[in-house]
Amino acid sequence: MPVPAVRPLIAGNWKMNGLKDSVAELDAMLKGAAELPQGIDLLVCPPATLVASFAARVAEAQAGKALPFSIGGQDCHANASGAHTGDIAAEMLADAGAAAIIVGHSERRADHAENDAIVRAKAQAVWRAGLVAIVCVGETQGERDAGHTLDVVAGMLAGSLPDGATAANLVVAYEPVWAIGTGRTPTAADVEEVHGFIRKTLSDRFGAAGETMRILYGGSVKPSNARELLAVPHVNGALIGGASLKASDFLAIAAGCP
Repeated sequence: MPVPAVRPLIAGNWKMNGLKDSVAELDAMLKGAAELPQGIDLLVCPPATLVASFAARVAEAQAGKALPFSIGGQDCHANASGAHTGDIAAEMLADAGAAAIIVGHSERRADHAENDAIVRAKAQAVWRAGLVAIVCVGETQGERDAGHTLDVVAGMLAGSLPDGATAANLVVAYEPVWAIGTGRTPTAADVEEVHGFIRKTLSDRFGAAGETMRILYGGSVKPSNARELLAVPHVNGALIGGASLKASDFLAIAAGCP
């Protein structure tokens, strides 16, 4: 079965890192992005405190240029407003200039007890705000060792993805929990198996739209392994953690897109 051509997305998740002076790294990314091959989208998801200023910086850099670079958020509340101290609505992130929001990251699922139903509601909120939802799925080491990887991923996809998903409003990120920030990565064959399974699951549920939804790989992606991982069938980019904090590493990973 031929693998359809899908425009790659290289996304950086800065997690709880970054201060105002981190704009220097963003500036370096914007400068380097202009020198990358055509046909690659770049996204940086800084802490919420930086979304507005980063989005404004990107808008300045894009003036008169076709620069495929955008800013996103790392999480949102399912509601548009209300008595939710400390939370941020998708509409607020959209108002700040975000183009996409990550939901269901394993750290949110583990640290904040977010289940599939919560992730699904957040994805719907992202769509309500007119943004792209990047929904994360992935198994723990124990689940992989027990041979349950595909069952776990299938359950997360079924429970976390709302109906009505399209290639324009949904990105799926496969992040094996045991590989995030550990320096360990699955083999290319392991990644191909899971991404192929995700592609089939998306196609079975969403039809033709599922054929071109972007599926990102995340989990200790770095310049030294990016080219191999990005060449795997149905890997349409990467969701990068620590390596996205440095412009040189982020751009080197993007340069590895086939």
